[in-house]
Amino acid sequence: MLASAFVDARHFLDMHREDDSTWRFRVTERLITPGQFLFGGCGLAAGLVALEEASARPTVWGSAQYLSHAPLGADVSVVTELVVEGRHVTQARAVARAEGREVLTVNAALGTGTLSADAPWVEMPVVPAPEDCPPRQLPRGMGESIFEHVDARVALGTPFEKLDGTPGSAHSGIWARVPGHFEPSAATLAIFGDYVSGGASQPMGRRTMGRSLDNTLRVVALEPTEWVLCDIHMHALANGFGQGTAYLWSERGTLLATASQSIAARLWDTPLEGPTSAR
Repeated sequence: MLASAFVDARHFLDMHREDDSTWRFRVTERLITPGQFLFGGCGLAAGLVALEEASARPTVWGSAQYLSHAPLGADVSVVTELVVEGRHVTQARAVARAEGREVLTVNAALGTGTLSADAPWVEMPVVPAPEDCPPRQLPRGMGESIFEHVDARVALGTPFEKLDGTPGSAHSGIWARVPGHFEPSAATLAIFGDYVSGGASQPMGRRTMGRSLDNTLRVVALEPTEWVLCDIHMHALANGFGQGTAYLWSERGTLLATASQSIAARLWDTPLEGPTSAR
């Protein structure tokens, strides 16, 4: 059941517009990783919010490169530049800075067209409904982070607390939502797409954590949905770096977007101490 009103990504990020090209927000506890710095998906989301407002066009594609950390409490400025404005597509970039440093750059294409196929050329996996899936568990003692504000359920794969070193499938799935619901947008999907960073745990059979080097989102369609299925496919992990892709599906089976990442990965050896869900 969908809520009667949605919370949009701009308000979740608490972004404020300063002028035609500049936005600001503060890195609060609901926007950080357990490492106490800005969650990569929130960084890409902030860039897309600013670029869509500046161009007055929807996102087709957006990619963030992470250059430095924006720590808890930092004030972040997001400055947009509309580099090329065509009849149907705007090519643009947004640069985010905090504490005098450039922390991330978002490049994006924004616009609309007319040609469409009848259906996507990939299929949504058959998984249980969100309410029939167990909550995603994370180690305790990590402090407040975005995972306290996202309801995540294990739809496909082995729950974190049951990983025992036995290698599993590179294909896993997580249902995700923000209680209170999100308005469907590219920025919303950018936040959920960052779940790719934990996907290496499944084929490794051990809990891993990843620091995003980049996040890319390619938007297919937007429709209201309470839950988004992050259908994660890991490709490889070598020399400390992993790569993977996620298909993002609505509850009724609409392909909303694809998300991909390069990840600096390491093992997450903090023990689990009981049923703490990743919300």
